[in-house]
Amino acid sequence: MKVDIFGLGYVGCVMAACLANDGNHVVGIDINPLKVEMINAGQSPIIEPGLADMIRQGRQSGKLSADMDARAVVLESDISLICVGTPSNDNGSLRLDYVDNVCRQIGEALREKDSYHVVVVRSTVLPGTVEERLIPILERASGRKAGVDFGVCMNPEFLREGSAIKDYYHPGILVIGELDQRSGDLLAPLYEPIEVPLTRTAIRTAEMVKYTCNAFHALKVVFGNEIGTLAKANGVDGQEVMDIICQDKQLNISTAYLRPGYAFGGSCLPKDLRAILYRAKELDVELPMLGTLLQSNHQHVEMSIKMVERIGKHKIGVLGLSFKAETDDVRESPVITLIETLIGRGYQVRIYDEKIQLARLVGANKAFLEKGIPHITTLMCATMEELIDQSEVLVVANSAAEFRQIGEKMKPGQFLIDLVGIAKAAGSQIENYEGICW
Repeated sequence: MKVDIFGLGYVGCVMAACLANDGNHVVGIDINPLKVEMINAGQSPIIEPGLADMIRQGRQSGKLSADMDARAVVLESDISLICVGTPSNDNGSLRLDYVDNVCRQIGEALREKDSYHVVVVRSTVLPGTVEERLIPILERASGRKAGVDFGVCMNPEFLREGSAIKDYYHPGILVIGELDQRSGDLLAPLYEPIEVPLTRTAIRTAEMVKYTCNAFHALKVVFGNEIGTLAKANGVDGQEVMDIICQDKQLNISTAYLRPGYAFGGSCLPKDLRAILYRAKELDVELPMLGTLLQSNHQHVEMSIKMVERIGKHKIGVLGLSFKAETDDVRESPVITLIETLIGRGYQVRIYDEKIQLARLVGANKAFLEKGIPHITTLMCATMEELIDQSEVLVVANSAAEFRQIGEKMKPGQFLIDLVGIAKAAGSQIENYEGICW
């Protein structure tokens, strides 16, 4: 394919070299004449293992070149990849003028072009940027319509300095956010040499995936450092602790607990977090990130309360009382906080949970429930159908299997708030459906 790449910085140079190596005809475009001269001389403008050899080979094969004439290059190519920087402003916002200018240049060239062309944003931009900002710039400059006269994709990169070429050919994920299928169909063949499943999704999702990855990486670094700091203060080798933690691929280094849903609860997580933070205070150790977890968890419960309040109905049916399905453990269940708050604010609340048999609850489990909801016996329903009959708003609060049928059992005019995602599959068929994180 004929590909042009705007921006010969880190991402652009690696992309240009790898795509040329795969047999595509690639032209790099940059406003810096020195970078253009270096590429055309078979030299790498940046230091990266293996890149200099790949650029030299690309020039020798005639597959790789560089230019400063954006118009001429776009007129001769099939795809434009935008790889310019999006640095921070002083207030933390993104500086987007480089991306804006490139889109303007591409649009002006497309005004003169009859054949279909795909514009691909690889620069890191926040969700909504491509559709709300960049596509309008392209359309104004070109006089053409996105999705009709030209295609648009968001194709986030996951390249690390020092291992960028390896990361290009062996990525953890490969994502194309496409304006329409035609846009994605033209871009997808570029990645046929890469043996990783290709995920095609919406543009906003692809934009969000990039930020989620970087936020998660930052989170892991800070988590490891805070655990290491606390471990050392307790006379423990923090690196050894984390080496052991990382051996667990079932819960620790896995997909477990990474699905957006409701707040955590139960007999372990809240109690043990409080204990860690208390020990840190005793040792004068600051744990800023770990110290915010309980607060953030509580804000998630508050979010669910506000979702109910926004609807404006007062008969609320809560499906699930325990902190997770297939258990009768209600200790520190966030659902109890939800119910307790709603009752205190004048709502009529009914509850159904097949696993909660009040007569069988004992010990701390029983005490926690009776303290939070003293008149719990008057609120419980024997069946899900009974709860549905007495409710205007249904709140799915844990992932019991029977709750998957809630959409089939609802009555016209009822609202469904899904806190766990178990009814998500039926959400599109429910008129009044809202998920807490989707």
